[in-house]
Amino acid sequence: MNGCTFGGLDADAEPEVAGESNGGGHVLGGSRAHHGVRALRKAGVVGADGRGVLVRVQAVLLDMDGTLVDSDAAVERAWRTWAGEYGADFERVLAIAHGSPAERTVRHVRPDLSDEQVTTAAARQLALQYEDLSDVTQAPGARELLAELDRLGLPWAVVTSADAKLARLRLAAAGLQVPVLVTVEDVRSGKPDPEGYLLAARTLAAEPSRCLVVEDAEPGVLAGQAAGATVAALKGVPADLAIDDLCQLTRLLERG
Repeated sequence: MNGCTFGGLDADAEPEVAGESNGGGHVLGGSRAHHGVRALRKAGVVGADGRGVLVRVQAVLLDMDGTLVDSDAAVERAWRTWAGEYGADFERVLAIAHGSPAERTVRHVRPDLSDEQVTTAAARQLALQYEDLSDVTQAPGARELLAELDRLGLPWAVVTSADAKLARLRLAAAGLQVPVLVTVEDVRSGKPDPEGYLLAARTLAAEPSRCLVVEDAEPGVLAGQAAGATVAALKGVPADLAIDDLCQLTRLLERG
């Protein structure tokens, strides 16, 4: 199910902030969150009463694959095929590929390749992804989250490790129109370097420290934090805030 069901058990469950007991205020997060309530209040993600009111956030910066777009299966198929063609261990590839630019992953798993060979290998991996869009869809809760951002007048952008062609193909397949798109081609260094998130914040005229980054992979979380943003992460990835899905984030925004 792609929509959000607010008012049900899942929607009403109160997430926790690290360092705050169940008797106090709660917000997105749990035992994996790194920052306590005081740090989150300073970032403007938690109000003075400990509730999840995103009172100071100027912009929301979203990762694409696995966050706004459900493309995990397509990503894994492409890397599996690539690993077979290039004699790389697929499990090792998969452990580091998600959220990273293709070239960075290729260099890591095939350090023996020359720069020219790395470029060719990364291009082959991207070509495999261009051709596999059959089951690419919006992530659950994506439409509701974007509608809430528009309602609140909060600017937003997508910051992705994909190149422009792949990003546009996947966003189109998911039926999403993006006001600002930052791809790996727009920066000198991809995630975990913060350049992409800094560029997005600058484009939206927002202070990086007052941006909320939404991610699902460690390289993206590190990039967002290095940019000075507060980072919410899916899939149990350690970050400032842990969220179960985009519906949970939408619920917090509505309360704010």
